Amino acid sequence: MQRTNTCGELTAKEIGKKAFLCGWVDVRRDHGGVIFIDLRDRYGITQAVFNPDKKFFKEAEHLRREDCIGVSGKIRSRPEGMKNPKMRTGEIEVVADELFIYNRSEVPPLTVDDEHPANEDMRMRYRYLDLRRPSMQKKLAMRHEAAQAARAYLSSKNFLEIETPLLVRATPEGARDYVVPSRVHPGNFYALPQSPQLYKQILMCSGVDRYFQLPRCLRDEDLRMDRQPEHTQIDVEMSFPSLEDLWETGEGVIKAVFEKCANKKIKAPFRRIPHKEAAERYGTDKPDLRYGLLLSDVTEIINKSDFQVFKNITKDGGIVKAINPEKDLTRKEIEDYTSFVQQLGAKGLAWVKVNGKALESNIAKFFGKETQEELIKKIGAKDKSTIFFMAGSLKNVNQYLDKLRQKMAADFKLYDPDEFEFCWIINFPLFEWNEEEDKWDPAHHMFCMPFEEDMKYLETDPGKVCCTQFDLVLNGIELASGSLRINRPEVQERVMNVIGLDKKAAERKFGFLLEAFKYGAPPHGGFGMGFDRIVALMAGTNDIREVIAFPKNKAAQCLMDNSPSEIEPIQMKELHIKIEAEKAGKKEDKK
Repeated sequence: MQRTNTCGELTAKEIGKKAFLCGWVDVRRDHGGVIFIDLRDRYGITQAVFNPDKKFFKEAEHLRREDCIGVSGKIRSRPEGMKNPKMRTGEIEVVADELFIYNRSEVPPLTVDDEHPANEDMRMRYRYLDLRRPSMQKKLAMRHEAAQAARAYLSSKNFLEIETPLLVRATPEGARDYVVPSRVHPGNFYALPQSPQLYKQILMCSGVDRYFQLPRCLRDEDLRMDRQPEHTQIDVEMSFPSLEDLWETGEGVIKAVFEKCANKKIKAPFRRIPHKEAAERYGTDKPDLRYGLLLSDVTEIINKSDFQVFKNITKDGGIVKAINPEKDLTRKEIEDYTSFVQQLGAKGLAWVKVNGKALESNIAKFFGKETQEELIKKIGAKDKSTIFFMAGSLKNVNQYLDKLRQKMAADFKLYDPDEFEFCWIINFPLFEWNEEEDKWDPAHHMFCMPFEEDMKYLETDPGKVCCTQFDLVLNGIELASGSLRINRPEVQERVMNVIGLDKKAAERKFGFLLEAFKYGAPPHGGFGMGFDRIVALMAGTNDIREVIAFPKNKAAQCLMDNSPSEIEPIQMKELHIKIEAEKAGKKEDKK
């Protein structure tokens, strides 16, 4: 027989009709000789009733969880007192007149329900069972709907979906490449793409004008909740765009996806915050705007005080910042927050309490009356507030106070977890100084177009060069990055020179892109959005593994198929590979 309905669609309107349902046994109950089965599929649950006068009743008595079965029968109303208004199918049940057992299940190693989730290793090992849970089915469906919403929006704006290669040339993009040996070209390797960056720029040189795809991006990097060896982007590139065009397109994608899948009205345009302002006020370029707790740079005021501990730090180029949770904190709370930042690596926190127009604490004596009033005004502190100070390098102070700000916001419940607050972070520096290697590195990547007015600093003062790079941030989480791209060979060459990439090396690594730029490459720009992160946040989690069908664990392993794994010797021979490192390791072990 063919399935007539799913397990999530029958209602009182179908009473009296016949139905044939298929699915898995969710629960079996024996009520005085009558067997009740909750039959589950992706769409929901329907109750099936097995009466003892049926010839298949004995088989029904031995059904157990996760048996895969089909049930044919008549739809009837549940008896009074047995209806479940919380379920779409809660008014009806199917009285079985046929039972089909497609496959019996062994005792499952984990319980397939949302009330008793297994530990992470069990979920990864038996992912096919974990995915049967209703919550996981909903997340997979949400992911599908989000992808369709993004595709529909971009297609409506004349973007073409074009696939770029998975076997590419290795190029430096910030993380290690996964490499694939070539059998027909011994000693040569493909790389798996960290992003389609170069290829989408080539597409703009090809006259495509507007491109998008949902590509797989692969990066060999250390994992955490929001990272996987392979992830999916919503990747977009446009010819002849302004920054406004890119931001408007990104906002359109977000609105389409969130309004379709999360039922949230998204207000646009999003707030735009210069990178420098974000770092000064929030301590990070990924600020959470759902709450205040802004940081105040009080270095100049502190320098007017007699507090030598801080003044010695500022003399060496350090800064002093303050954070005001606007709470009258207890001594225990103050000590807990001090301990928190010390665990992060900070030396500690100084603190004062506001008493009218004066400050009180063991360091208040180092601040004169005018200095105290100036501090209170600068910070905007109200009476009875507890103010924390931290001194050190700009990088460290911002890093530690950013974490402290997040903790205080969570502790004091300063935000609504269901609120979505987007912003664009703009005007990034093009370069950052690499102290270990004593050289300039790209802050994001080397293809971001510098602002025209800053190009004069490329050779003389690279730290002053800002560029068209931008990030999209939601609730303190980076969702997207993009920029206008460099399309002029002479500008690209100047940027590569700053980071120490000579012309010969540039030709070896990016020759095909630089060559394309010689033949009338148009101005172009675009962005890549973290699709997994978007879906995870809409689903109410920060863990992208929850919205990926078959993720890797924290050790970059798939416990279900045991990858990565060894390959057969014949494959090694065909690929001209010998594992010398392993042999060397075994020799060391023998010693």
